[in-house]
Amino acid sequence: MAFVGRSGSGEDLSAEDVLNHLTDEDLKKLEEELQDLDPDHSLLPAGFRQKDQTKKFPTGPFSRDQLLEFLEQQALAHKDREDLVPFTREKRGKPFVEKAKPVLVEEKFSLDPELEDALTDASDTELCDIAAILGMHTLMSNPQFYEAQKGGSREGFSGVVKAEKYPPVMDEPPNPTNVEETLKRIRDDDPRLREVNLNNIKNIPIATLKDFAEAMKHNTHVETFMLVATRSNDPVALAFADMLRVNKTLTSLNVETNFLTNKGILAFIDALRENTTLMELKIDNQRQQLGNVVEMELAALLEENTNMLKLGYHFEQQGPRTRAANAITKNNDLVRQKRQQKENGPSSPHRYGIQ
Repeated sequence: MAFVGRSGSGEDLSAEDVLNHLTDEDLKKLEEELQDLDPDHSLLPAGFRQKDQTKKFPTGPFSRDQLLEFLEQQALAHKDREDLVPFTREKRGKPFVEKAKPVLVEEKFSLDPELEDALTDASDTELCDIAAILGMHTLMSNPQFYEAQKGGSREGFSGVVKAEKYPPVMDEPPNPTNVEETLKRIRDDDPRLREVNLNNIKNIPIATLKDFAEAMKHNTHVETFMLVATRSNDPVALAFADMLRVNKTLTSLNVETNFLTNKGILAFIDALRENTTLMELKIDNQRQQLGNVVEMELAALLEENTNMLKLGYHFEQQGPRTRAANAITKNNDLVRQKRQQKENGPSSPHRYGIQ
């Protein structure tokens, strides 16, 4: 923290030196400014996001009728501003005359009774065939139009096109993971269990998710843990943050599409400052936007923790987005350099012509 002294010499002082030069009144003002506030919390009312700066005492209880009466009297007592150009009822310019709309005359035509009955009873496939024969391409879809043009001229259609059949879209199958069995295998530290997938299982109790976090503290084989769309909230995030401080095996954690807020994400950030094994964290698509404060903390984390190689989050602010992208690129470059050193062995100065 740079501080320019009163002498104007421009000498750089540390934060401790600046605080030592402050008076008691300055410290009191600084304490008032640094109160625990959360201006980015969209769930709080506007009156609770910052401190109350009102110095006046209330003059009495609130009365809506008296307030409206006072405002009405004040409005009547206020003199209206005089117009620069006085108002007159004189009409200027040409009066507007609406143009007459053209009358559309519908042409009446009739078909033979047999043909009209045939068109009434025709199916969609038969109507498409008739449209292809008559060259009415506007009644057809693009695949039908190009299919009818194969081998023919642009003026008409050479053949009959059948209606396109769209394949049915099947629903995604449910997650087959057995929650209780998976929790037991994590507690038993099963060496065959490397990945835990609880995605889209919405009926897992919060207590069970906390049990997963507690069991992962002592597990030494699970490397990937996925909790996408499980309705996890901040208590679950705090439990997994405590797990990250202890676990030394997990390399990927995915908690996207949940109900996490700034409190849960900040808990992950604090835990990852002590964790040296997690390389991938996905926290995007939460119910509440994280805000500028959390995004700055995420960017600072990526600059401090060189083990973080992937971050699944879409930054809203340009500054944190640029810092995070540069930090991710730098961390991956460090990993690439370490891998090359292991493959090529320790470098020798004579190898590069250095004497």
